[in-house]
Formats: sequence, C-alpha cells, structure tokens
Amino acid sequence: MKNETGTIPKFKTQSSITAEPALLELFMDGIMDLYWAENHLVKTLPKMIKAATSPALVEAIANHLKETEGHVTRLEQIFQLMGKVPIAKKCDAMEGLAKEGEDIIESTGSGTATRDVGIILASQKVEHYEIASYGGLLQLATTVGLTNVAILLEETLAEEKAADTLLTEVAEDGVNYTAAEE
Repeated sequence: MKNETGTIPKFKTQSSITAEPALLELFMDGIMDLYWAENHLVKTLPKMIKAATSPALVEAIANHLKETEGHVTRLEQIFQLMGKVPIAKKCDAMEGLAKEGEDIIESTGSGTATRDVGIILASQKVEHYEIASYGGLLQLATTVGLTNVAILLEETLAEEKAADTLLTEVAEDGVNYTAAEE
C-alpha cells in the first residue's frame, strides 16, 4: 500500500526479529513522555507553592513535590529494568498544563483564595493527566508481562490518586468558600 501522507508511521505494526514489538515501543514512548513530565513538574511545583496562600494547599503541593521526585526515581528504575538509558521525550500535554497553571497565577490576585482555587484546578488537571497515563501504562506493563515494572507504576498511580483526593479536600474544606466571598 502506498503511503499517501508521506510520513513514516511512528510505531511499527509488524516487527522483525530484531525490532521491538509495537506495543513495547508504545509503552517505552509513554515512559519517556512521563519521565519528561515528572521532571518538568519538579521544576514547576515550587512556583505553585510560592504562589499559593492556603497553608493546607502549600503543604499538599510541597508533599507532592517530594512524591514527584520519587516518581522520577521510579521511572529511572523502570528504564533500568527495561535495559534502557533514561531518556525524556517532551510531553506536550504536561507543557500545556503547566503553562495553564502559570497563566492562572498571572491572571489572579496575589494572596487571594481565588488564586488558590485556580492553582487547585490546574493541579487537578495535571493529576488527572498523570492518573490516565500511569493507569494506561500499568495496563500495558501487565499485558506484556512486565510484573516488576507494573508494581512500580501501581505505586505511583496510587500516589497520584491520593494527591488528587487531597486537592479536592483542600478545596472543599474552605478554599472554595473563601474565594466565593472575595
């Protein structure tokens, strides 16, 4: 069949003896994407901490920064288990979500609960992206029999879900109501 677009398919649908199966290629692409995303968050989260006012929000983001550093380490362990050198592939989604968070900070008043609500919203968008990514990669790891990798992904997925739940609690326990009165 003639390739009419002139582009080369990103993932092979057939593999030779020397080529990795397409599913494994897709999995590694996702790991490289998350490696970039988590490293980017390590740089971005301190800005969110600095911009937040609510002590509960500051604490939640600071704790998640420590967890995110651990996520980077886990991803490096996955690369090692896969016999690969850790390589980051730019994650356009995370770059966009981080930019959206920066825009919220720039467009809201310093020290306001409204800004905190915006930070929570932006942070939850990040968490939902990570939950979807880690969840999908966990299923792929399980499908291709990467048990040790799946265990690491499952740990990170649980932390991402807990971070999302905590952000909801911070919002519901007062930040949203304070912002509504501003």
